[in-house]
Amino acid sequence: MKAETKKGKKKESIIKAALALFSLNGFYKTTIPDIARRLGMSAGNIYNYFPSKDILAQEIIKYTSEILGHEIQKINLQTDLTTHQKIKKIVEVYFNMATQKPEMIEYFLRVYLSNREVFTGECDKMICVAGFITEIMIFFADGVECGELRDQDFFSAFGLFMGYLGGMAFLNGESILSRPLESYIDEIAYNIYHALKT
Repeated sequence: MKAETKKGKKKESIIKAALALFSLNGFYKTTIPDIARRLGMSAGNIYNYFPSKDILAQEIIKYTSEILGHEIQKINLQTDLTTHQKIKKIVEVYFNMATQKPEMIEYFLRVYLSNREVFTGECDKMICVAGFITEIMIFFADGVECGELRDQDFFSAFGLFMGYLGGMAFLNGESILSRPLESYIDEIAYNIYHALKT
């Protein structure tokens, strides 16, 4: 195995371990030694990959954003789908992630949104979630261009879309929903589409 590949795999394993712990315990209650113990390595070795806990946190949000963005990109590339069908697929991807990889959604809701002071500098504003935001922007632009979505300010449309998705993921994480999260896909997709359509 090449050294660069080995280093990349080690970085990803640190990101995954930190993601799980930050999502469970929060940013400030999780220490670099906690992450090191989970991986069976020294804290000093983690600093060889990430010079600070803040930088590690920033890399995690980039990592999760790229994964979600890649899934939405695949939907955006399906030109045979209507905008309503794309919305349903995006909701499905998000809800699947919320049930199969809940730490990714929890991290966004409980660390990224709650600890904005950590995400500054190179991660200021929405820079670190560009992988996801870009694909959502493309989705909205395509929907407007084909005449299915109302032309409106991106952030108002984005806030509505993510309010539904994040709200349902939060309720699911808190075990408040009366049904499995995936059973809400059609209803949520319908609501989002009808709130955004022309």
